[in-house]
Amino acid sequence: MGVLGTGLRVKETKEVYEGEVTDLTPEEAENPLGGYGKTISHVIVGLKSGKGTKKLRLDPSIYESIQKERVAIGDVIYIEANTGAVKRVGRSDAYATEFDLEAEEYVPIPKGEVHKKKEIVQDVTLHDLDVANARPQGGQDIMSMMGQLTKPKKTEITDKLRAEINKVVEKYIDQGIAELVPGVLFIDEVHMLDIECFTYLNRALESKISPIVILASNRGVCTIRGTDGIQAAHGVPTDLLGRLLIVPTYPYGAEDIKTIVRIRARTEGLDLDDTAIDAVAAIGVQSSLRYSLQLMTPASVIARSVGRTKIELGDIKECQELFIDASTSAGLVEMGSGAGGYIS
Repeated sequence: MGVLGTGLRVKETKEVYEGEVTDLTPEEAENPLGGYGKTISHVIVGLKSGKGTKKLRLDPSIYESIQKERVAIGDVIYIEANTGAVKRVGRSDAYATEFDLEAEEYVPIPKGEVHKKKEIVQDVTLHDLDVANARPQGGQDIMSMMGQLTKPKKTEITDKLRAEINKVVEKYIDQGIAELVPGVLFIDEVHMLDIECFTYLNRALESKISPIVILASNRGVCTIRGTDGIQAAHGVPTDLLGRLLIVPTYPYGAEDIKTIVRIRARTEGLDLDDTAIDAVAAIGVQSSLRYSLQLMTPASVIARSVGRTKIELGDIKECQELFIDASTSAGLVEMGSGAGGYIS
């Protein structure tokens, strides 16, 4: 089973101060608790944009955020007016020629005024929202929920909590504040699920925020697990099967297998001549694609052991003698099994 979580893309317009840092001066004051130490009373930050400059007098807590972001003079930052959150965007491109080599991202000086309204886009999964609100602290708006993501807590996520989060998410989607990014749920060997699982899937698919579900099976008509002998195509109940778009699959031909072998060889950095590729493709048609591809790695070891980098036909044949496929092994066991089912 593979899962790609359903996401939520939240767009919010915020008032921010954005620009290149031209001044960063913490102002100290006497410690009110006494002693010889001093504390930071406030910090002066100068910002420059394409249309002017501005000096800000900021709270000491914002200075801690500036230090965490490792902001220095010449960096481009933005500060949210409501929350005081600081984000370092990068280094101003005016300093791009300062060094010949540097692992720094250079960005242009922001256009417009220093104080402006900016659209902030944040992506979060529904599971993250569930975890963040298992013990809610703070506001109930969508941004307060996302703010809890930095406070990990181990607690149970109940169905009631999920239902409440889903209501809030649906409300923000209807209001246009957030946009749903559908996830993907891939279930292989779907015929192994029982009737209760299928009932749950049927109900979950009716939700507005349900993911894209992909089911895979290689069965024909078989019994649905958890029922008294009820049979259906692919082992899936007919009411669920009727809601699906069925994609037929066909066995690979020799040319298809050749293409797959070339791609696999290129991915693994193996060099096969044309006769070896033809042999691997023929083995894939006769037995299985998985078995034929697995022969390539030991064949490369045999080739290297005799001082060659290119895999030849003889290497493939030698591997085929050393390693047999599953159907051949099953046939040998069936012919040679004695008392108790052991190989004689």
